[in-house]
Amino acid sequence: MIICTVLMSIFLYANKTEELAWPKGETFLTYLEKYNISLNLYYNLEKEDKELCAEIVAGSNYFQLLDEKGSLIQVLIPISEEMQLHIYKNNENIYKFKTLPIVYQEIEEILSIKINNSPYLDILKATNNKALADEVLRSFSNSLNFRYMRKGDNVVIKYKQKIRLGKYFGQAHIIGALIEIKGKKHYIFKNEKDTKYYDEKAKSLTNFFFRTPLSYTRISSKFTKKRWHPILKRYRAHLGVDYAAPRGRKIYAAANGRIIFRGRKGAYGNTIIIKHNNGLKTLYAHQSKFRSGLRVGSRVKKGKHIGYVGSTGLSSGPHLHLGLYKYGRAINPLKIIKITKNKLKGKSKKEFLRYTKRIINILKQSINNQALRVTKLERNSSSSNIDLNSVL
Repeated sequence: MIICTVLMSIFLYANKTEELAWPKGETFLTYLEKYNISLNLYYNLEKEDKELCAEIVAGSNYFQLLDEKGSLIQVLIPISEEMQLHIYKNNENIYKFKTLPIVYQEIEEILSIKINNSPYLDILKATNNKALADEVLRSFSNSLNFRYMRKGDNVVIKYKQKIRLGKYFGQAHIIGALIEIKGKKHYIFKNEKDTKYYDEKAKSLTNFFFRTPLSYTRISSKFTKKRWHPILKRYRAHLGVDYAAPRGRKIYAAANGRIIFRGRKGAYGNTIIIKHNNGLKTLYAHQSKFRSGLRVGSRVKKGKHIGYVGSTGLSSGPHLHLGLYKYGRAINPLKIIKITKNKLKGKSKKEFLRYTKRIINILKQSINNQALRVTKLERNSSSSNIDLNSVL
């Protein structure tokens, strides 16, 4: 866990803040306008920080503190599970901007339950962890029909989960899980090298692959969740991969999906976002223009021509910024694009099977152990009062 503390003397009298959901259609600039903050705060940012402002997702919870007159004192806006934007008033009443790591704890636990109603409802009842219940259903969706489950069937899950401010935060990460139906055990395991799920024979349960979306000259900037810059003395992040390529070169859809955004997107300029299966989305930014005939709602196949390389938005030269998101969380596109096989083979398979053998023993030993302790926390809510200093 990264510990980062920001204490400003003018805030000592105020120890409560609001937790709100970022409204649909709100942008970083419209948020500044709402609180009469000069837009120069944004326009004076470096290119990388302007791009991060375009990463704010509608519906994500953010924290703000207002004074008695309704003026903004400070706000924390998450842009990923690792990073957040911080706007605050300094001692001279001037608004400042920073990027900060999100402070959280990460727990690793085993949940063992017998089915009484359904896997989703029973996991939710045992943990109050909606993210875990959702992930279990998603991870088994390609290999199991939950309608065959009956009262008394076993479910055992070994998982990791972030906790922030006494609540589950972000996506649940299943290490391994067992679902028993009529005495038959079904397994899934996360392979951290490609973030995909496999069964106990190292066969992929995802079966969903991406292609590189263009012919490029070089990768000019790689994916970085968070990095402390030793010279600038600040945190930096780059939530995508930049492919340098000549202006006008064709861009192709990385996988089958449906276009859910086509237009200007802040520092990303001309952008297309495609929604795929398995909670995945791809973002194609800085395009010079879009291919004609495409609009929001258009369905595209992998390899479909969607636009042209450009340098719109905040860009130092022609390139494609490719973003990849899983259930709203930015992940490294290169991890997904490099993996193109249905099964692990050779050394990768041997290593994976050694790993899963250990996890299988843990899961089997945990069946019927209803005394296994899980952390039962508050469910996320759209508004509440918290101590802002505990966030920082």
